[in-house]
Amino acid sequence: MEEAILMINKRDRSIIISCDVNTLSALKNLVAKTCDVNGVGGYKIGFELVIPFGISAVKKEIRKVTTLPIIYDHQKAATDTPFTAKRFAHVCTSVDAVILFPQAGPVTEREWIKECQKKKLGVIVGTEMTHESYLGKDGGFIRDEAPWEIIDIAKKLKVNRFVVPGNNPEKVRMYRDYLGKDAILYSPGIGTQGGSIELYAKSAGSFWHAIIGRAIYEAKDIKRATEEFCTYVR
Repeated sequence: MEEAILMINKRDRSIIISCDVNTLSALKNLVAKTCDVNGVGGYKIGFELVIPFGISAVKKEIRKVTTLPIIYDHQKAATDTPFTAKRFAHVCTSVDAVILFPQAGPVTEREWIKECQKKKLGVIVGTEMTHESYLGKDGGFIRDEAPWEIIDIAKKLKVNRFVVPGNNPEKVRMYRDYLGKDAILYSPGIGTQGGSIELYAKSAGSFWHAIIGRAIYEAKDIKRATEEFCTYVR
């Protein structure tokens, strides 16, 4: 299991590019323009590509260009019944890691983590999302205590990689303090959602990966935008 986790990112800090494009040609163009930039640690794929083309085809397109890790974000995985965990893990073996957001309770969280680990998938567990009205105190549906309970369960199952909101430096520091200095953080919300990579870098500690999508793939010069973000991870 440890070997599988280490495969996710070989760097202590990196930029993970969120490939929220809607064609395979756009995906290939994005990967080709960024994969050789020093500081890029991998690619995150989601429903825009996987639903119309399938996870295997998406992986194949990326592998034409690079061997960098592929992370699948199901948006949001681990929110179903516990027995579906085995099916999910089985169909995700094409990728290196998965992001789980276990909002369906502790039994589901445990089963989905265990089944993904059995398939030697790297597991990254989500804590809190970046948009407004997520937690109860902000008008959302999720209990304020839920992220901390999710973390505690994941840590007992040897998970050490967590998604935290990158557009709020105070929350990044809060989660870093709770998780400990050796935890590895992954953060969306930087760029178009208002997060500053400079502030995030100061808050996140030694081990972190900034997940950046629109600020890169919508840029006029994709490679240059990637290089600018990567100056913070070298």
